[in-house]
Amino acid sequence: MKKLPIIYHQDYDIPVPNAHSFVGSKFSDLFKNLQLQYSHHLDVLTPSSAQLDNLKQSHDIDYINKVVSNELTKEYLRLINLPWSDRLRDRSFLEAQGTYLTARRALQTGLACHVGGGTHHAHYNHGFGFCVFNDLAYTSIKLIKEKLVKKVLILDLDVHQGDGTIDISNKYQSIYTCSMHSESNFPYDKKKGWMDISLPSHIEDNHYLNKLAETLEKIQQQVIPDMVLYDAGVDVFVDDKLGNLNLSLKGIKKRDHIVLDHYRKQHIPVATVIGGGYSKDHHELATRHSIIFETAFKYL
Repeated sequence: MKKLPIIYHQDYDIPVPNAHSFVGSKFSDLFKNLQLQYSHHLDVLTPSSAQLDNLKQSHDIDYINKVVSNELTKEYLRLINLPWSDRLRDRSFLEAQGTYLTARRALQTGLACHVGGGTHHAHYNHGFGFCVFNDLAYTSIKLIKEKLVKKVLILDLDVHQGDGTIDISNKYQSIYTCSMHSESNFPYDKKKGWMDISLPSHIEDNHYLNKLAETLEKIQQQVIPDMVLYDAGVDVFVDDKLGNLNLSLKGIKKRDHIVLDHYRKQHIPVATVIGGGYSKDHHELATRHSIIFETAFKYL
């Protein structure tokens, strides 16, 4: 079995109260789960922190400086909706660079997976919905500025629309955003991206997977990207704490298979991020997030 490139940093976890919806330990929980299952078949890379000169291509420098100096106002913190800490600040720089490193590795190997990422609610000048910086927009812009790719597709299959990704990426004709999300879930102020697929609440596997196949064909007719950033959020699961779609675990696995099969058959590099997933059962959540990694092994 070939080794799967995965990107992870031990400082991804953050302190979060037990009553909070966000599971602050889910990154190390997932990494431990992957080590138990695939210990000798993982090529683990560790990211450094994103540099300010690079980050300001996707975010307002005044906002970045407020994050660095811990000077975010109560309104900024309310939008982010996570307990502020030095750990949260520092991991936000690491996670953005982690997705970029995942993309760089995918350009070399065809496929790489981030044990993190998918902070798609962060906007140009503020964080939002558990997200401080937008790793997907940051990575796309950096790849294009460095002339490593000409066209990037951000395929976001989290249950929530990637509103921040759309907000930032709309300024770039070479970044194509496709968000397939619940029409009646957060964020309630939906943005207009390159392609938006709104789904009714509580749809099940067959309806969802048919819509996905239809969407991939629609994308195919309009753009052949040089790179795909795939947000494989698992909050589409029927029992997810913050979701309202009804996919089964088999449905999520089939979803990931459809996406990877579609693009890897065309030899288009794919970098995956874990996106959203919410559960009080930390083992269950780690198992759910492991699906994209399990599926990725089949496409090495």
